[in-house]
Amino acid sequence: MRPLFYFWWLALFAFPLKAQEITWQTDANATIQQSLQTGKPILMFFTGSDWCGWCIKLQKEVFTTDAFKQWVADKYLLLELDFPKRKKLDPNQAAQNNHLQQIFQVRGYPTVFLVQPDQKENNINLQPLARTGYVAGGPEKWIESVEKFLKSN
Repeated sequence: MRPLFYFWWLALFAFPLKAQEITWQTDANATIQQSLQTGKPILMFFTGSDWCGWCIKLQKEVFTTDAFKQWVADKYLLLELDFPKRKKLDPNQAAQNNHLQQIFQVRGYPTVFLVQPDQKENNINLQPLARTGYVAGGPEKWIESVEKFLKSN
């Protein structure tokens, strides 16, 4: 009986549970509407996915990790705003990304904004909650830096 108990105990703790999968949206209007309905803030990731080394590093070191996936899973909606050089975007998506880049005055990549959409009458405002970029040290350091910024506001 004991060997069976130890097997289950080992299986439970030796193989951590996989974090749930996350989905990066690319349609800002749909994401904003979903945010207004759910009350969840939006994490907007301005990236040069096929040329920006720091963007690729942020993706690899933070956004693909289980720690990040668990952190965002039920709290945030994810919106990727890409500015690729080798890949051609749909003209509507490129226009949307450029428009948001101008609104948020993004001058470098990667840039990450946490925003809370607010609707008053027919106007929707995106209230910035936090702004960051690449933070060295993996997902824990990146999450810690965002949460510190959120607490200071």
